[in-house]
Amino acid sequence: MKKLFLLALAVVMTMGAVKAQEKQESEVKEMHGPKIVFAEREHNYGTIQKGGDGNCVFSFTNTGDEPLILSNVRASCGCTTPKWTQKPIMPGKAGEVGVRYNTNNVGGFTKTVTITSNAVNEPRVVVKIKGNVVQQNN
Repeated sequence: MKKLFLLALAVVMTMGAVKAQEKQESEVKEMHGPKIVFAEREHNYGTIQKGGDGNCVFSFTNTGDEPLILSNVRASCGCTTPKWTQKPIMPGKAGEVGVRYNTNNVGGFTKTVTITSNAVNEPRVVVKIKGNVVQQNN
């Protein structure tokens, strides 16, 4: 009898947790304001030569109903330089965060760029770059 009661209690608690999650997801969908959605959040350069092209672009779209403004874009170290869309991104429009990694640093790397905005769904997004820079063969 005690086991049956505990099983029933567990089922009720699980159903409550599922309902709470569904409500939270529904509230996010209904939120008004700018919303940022990235096409990808990680770029893998693979193996690149020292001095090679260390540029990549992270594209995003404002899926909300108000202008999206990126207030701060910061790299995890000085070897990574971000460049981003400075003007407000209108609803339905796209923007970019360009990242340049200094490929004069030989070896494997994993770096992040933190993007802060007025997005109601994700005011802070972290994107990642990684790869391995090798010495050129002469």
